[in-house]
Amino acid sequence: MHFAFISDQGKVRQLNEDAGGVYINPSGQLLAVVADGMGGHRAGDVASLMAVEKIEKLWATGPEISKPVEAEKWLKSSIEEINKVLYNHSIHHADCEGMGTTIVAAICTREFVTLGNVGDSRGYIVSEQKIRQITEDHSFVNALVQSGEISKSDAEHHPRKNLLLKSLGSNGLVNPTISTITVEEGDIILLCSDGLSNKIDEQLMAAAASQTMELQQRASKLVNQANLNGGEDNITIAIVEYSSVKESEGI
Repeated sequence: MHFAFISDQGKVRQLNEDAGGVYINPSGQLLAVVADGMGGHRAGDVASLMAVEKIEKLWATGPEISKPVEAEKWLKSSIEEINKVLYNHSIHHADCEGMGTTIVAAICTREFVTLGNVGDSRGYIVSEQKIRQITEDHSFVNALVQSGEISKSDAEHHPRKNLLLKSLGSNGLVNPTISTITVEEGDIILLCSDGLSNKIDEQLMAAAASQTMELQQRASKLVNQANLNGGEDNITIAIVEYSSVKESEGI
């Protein structure tokens, strides 16, 4: 298993409000995270960084995970705890009032991957150059797609595409979506902010992620393509590849 992470400001934004990383706990298990501070909200960069730093700290002191049910319980409780931390910070710091962030996180073990998300930052699996979105967007347009009011292709160009139904930093429970999948040799887990998923279609994403170059180069290529396609938003990617090939970024 090896991994790569990259976060880019993009070509338009004055500030990178994304955050993320790939972290290894004392048991040698891996957690990948991407958070996208809410555009139009105050202190979005503070919210995303706080979320990532908090989950990194929880991961560093958490238990060894051996079963999907343990991973799902840990991820759900951790995301709820982060939500409380962000909300409490926002109500006690006027300059952070109304701040928020998305989050997508993946616990990657040898046998399975457990993903949790709030908002529209996404988690995909790429297997034999075929891609499938694992996470569920908590967005207005996705609710319309699920109800059958619009098609998935219509959603790509909907004027309210960026309207979220959930984000971290809210009062009360946030109820993240949690799911577990099995993985095999050669599979790739790709987490990203919408600065990538809004600019590159899934088939091109799968093709780029599956190339034979080093993983960090593949991540850079995806970021460069998103920038070539406009780069209107921050772009963040975390990739974990299930491979026996040993690279500098691996475990």
